[in-house]
Amino acid sequence: MTDGTEAQVAQQFITALPHARALGMRMLSIGNGAAEIEMPYDERLIGDPVTGVIHGGAVSALMDTCGGAAVMCHPEGNGSTATIDLRIDYMRAATPGQTIRARATCYHVTRNVAFVRAEAMDEDSDNPVAAATGAFTFERKGTKA
Repeated sequence: MTDGTEAQVAQQFITALPHARALGMRMLSIGNGAAEIEMPYDERLIGDPVTGVIHGGAVSALMDTCGGAAVMCHPEGNGSTATIDLRIDYMRAATPGQTIRARATCYHVTRNVAFVRAEAMDEDSDNPVAAATGAFTFERKGTKA
């Protein structure tokens, strides 16, 4: 759940990213090193016109954005990050017409790197669309680059 400050930061985060706005991403929750973002089904994002399945690149952008948001709200961090590495395993096609939701958790931080796990799912939350692991830049509060 977001408090007033975190909700404001989350909204600014999504608004500041042109790709997030273009993909219709909406922050559902953020705080304590975890984030959840949804992306509505949009015919402009279809990768296969025969099946109507959303392109994997849109799912990738959703998971990357959600992972970055999780790092940004880590309690020890200074609120900034950039993706170093992101590995995504696609397990199945998202169901056409359904919103895709990503959840990410920043589960470990070092002096300079934050490690994240994420999942993307449609309405069948027991059967993920994709799973990701990533590394993001990390700076502790009070430190300078």
